[in-house]
Amino acid sequence: MLPELLQGTDVGGFIIIQDSTSYSGRHLLKSFINAALSREEVVHVLGFEISEEELKNGLNGSSMKRLHFHNAYVDPLGWTEHPPFTVHQFTSNELTNLLKQTHQPKPVTLVIDSLSWILRHTSPPATCSTLQQLKKGGAVRTIISLLHSDMHQRGMVGSVCHLATSIIIVTPGLRGDEAVAKTTRRSKMGKVMQDEEIFSIKDDLTVTIQSKPSHPGTKQPDPDEPEADPTANLTFNLRLSDTERKAKEKLALPFVFSKEKKTALLHSAPGSGRILYEPDANDDYDQEDPDDDLDV
Repeated sequence: MLPELLQGTDVGGFIIIQDSTSYSGRHLLKSFINAALSREEVVHVLGFEISEEELKNGLNGSSMKRLHFHNAYVDPLGWTEHPPFTVHQFTSNELTNLLKQTHQPKPVTLVIDSLSWILRHTSPPATCSTLQQLKKGGAVRTIISLLHSDMHQRGMVGSVCHLATSIIIVTPGLRGDEAVAKTTRRSKMGKVMQDEEIFSIKDDLTVTIQSKPSHPGTKQPDPDEPEADPTANLTFNLRLSDTERKAKEKLALPFVFSKEKKTALLHSAPGSGRILYEPDANDDYDQEDPDDDLDV
């Protein structure tokens, strides 16, 4: 599933690369940027955590003219007089006007590095509202963001990931050059697909899928191996013989009446007894309404 997302199949979606201190997802984020530039897409990067030089290191040099870096690394909080980009500009109107300054006829790819920095300095409801408006605004083709899950509470991470159409959780692999990607993708029809892959990233930022992780304790079924009969060595019999089956069919259940018994109960025979009741003077029998004197 990871190669499909790198090919840009999640059009109009929101992709979150969720990492932690055990494994950084920035190399995978740069792989997504490089793949988008290779498809001749225009990419806008909101850089809060690394400089422009560090971000462009390793990217395809011939496609740099389609890469627009908005520098929030030097002054993210706007302490200087003329900051290039600040966290306070992370609103739907500000970003839409910023993206339209490039005069591109097609929607652009927006990369946020990282969303954790924004969540630390803005309210989560405002951040989620901005992301939702960008998804529906039409100016953005795809939003790709890095999220450091161990910097936030679990509820905040869940709220942001609820907006995402694809979530990639990266963890370290068994070998030093490998990592594990647990991908969850939601289609427009609401179908949820999950996949787990072992991948590695080369020096040119291409992603190679190694294999599927093998979990201990699970065994793949062998098609040539005959299936074992679970009823082979039981101390009791689960099947009925022909004689037992016939005896079972003849058995009358205690609460099932036959037609003859139903007829005998529903139609009284001639000369059968009846119960007659005649109220006497001591019986409390009043045909009038007992609540007639109440004002109801």
